[in-house]
Amino acid sequence: MQSPNNTETETGTVRQLDPGLAVATGELSSKGASASFAELLKRVKAEGLLDLDTRYDYRRLALNMSLILAGFVAFFLIGESWWQMLVAVWMGLCGVQSAYMWHEVGHKAMFRDKKVGTLVAYFHANFFSGVSYAWWVNHHNRHHSHPNHISLDPDIGRRTAIFDIKQYATRTPVQRFIVRHQRVLFFLLLVLEGYKMEKTTVKELAKSDSKHRHLEIALVVLRTAVYLTAVFTVLTPLQAVAFILVQHAALGVYFGLMFAPNHKGMEVRDGEKETLDWLERQVLTSRNIRPNWWIDFLYGGLNYQVEHHLFPAMPQRNLARARELTREYCAERDIPYVEVGFWESYRQVATFLHEVSEPTRQKQKAVA
Repeated sequence: MQSPNNTETETGTVRQLDPGLAVATGELSSKGASASFAELLKRVKAEGLLDLDTRYDYRRLALNMSLILAGFVAFFLIGESWWQMLVAVWMGLCGVQSAYMWHEVGHKAMFRDKKVGTLVAYFHANFFSGVSYAWWVNHHNRHHSHPNHISLDPDIGRRTAIFDIKQYATRTPVQRFIVRHQRVLFFLLLVLEGYKMEKTTVKELAKSDSKHRHLEIALVVLRTAVYLTAVFTVLTPLQAVAFILVQHAALGVYFGLMFAPNHKGMEVRDGEKETLDWLERQVLTSRNIRPNWWIDFLYGGLNYQVEHHLFPAMPQRNLARARELTREYCAERDIPYVEVGFWESYRQVATFLHEVSEPTRQKQKAVA
């Protein structure tokens, strides 16, 4: 198998920024451009890896609800105390685990019954997390169609950080300061990720053409009322404010850290049209985190990012086996397949962000 560490550097191949860090510089990024996704899909289907298992889904939901209920019980048992900050962190972490539930439903990877899936999704997204499920589905589907495409991937468009130097011109003075130091500030500003999603939800639900707008508004308003009533009734005003801040910060950091390694530092493209076929588009733009039982739980299965992007509707429990088939298939066709350890993934992301923003720092030094 061709290693991303040993790729060539001329236009049209994958260039090396750092060991294990592959970033595309042109349209053709591997020798496997003619590889057929249909063949890999055939192997996956032959083992039934796209089949749903309702019993597994309900067990996963039960575990998720148990974590949430444990947080609620602790909150009311502890009462007025600064120890509640630990509960706030716990509930922030539960918010991300809950997001994995509506993420699975949104990909139709959890339930055969659409009504049950919709109920689960709206409960976890709108009511528990305060996020518009309809907005997220539309946003996330576009990301999956064109991952790491500057013009077509909304996950890139909504970030302050830049992934190509051409994005710098569109940033405000404050944003340019962030960009110049994005290797560090990208991670520090993850504390705001939860607030950003809630802000986007308000903006989206204010639009008259939002799908299921009234239902989503009702659930978000009810959630806000219950949440604020609980914290300001059980806690002192100062503790209540601190609880909200800590809970949102924990959620934002966890959420951001779980999604940051997935694509950042991998192939980036631009233009009005997509330049890669489906197989390469998903494999070359995604990075796996080396799995074990703890990583699988922590990432909700999204550490198998390559396989998740190739087969979005695949249940989480089958991604490990799909990984074996995909690695084998990519090796046969010399397609770069990137998988690294937990800490290495964040080092690669930070290195990429630093490399991309280097010209902005040089320009600043020249002005000074």
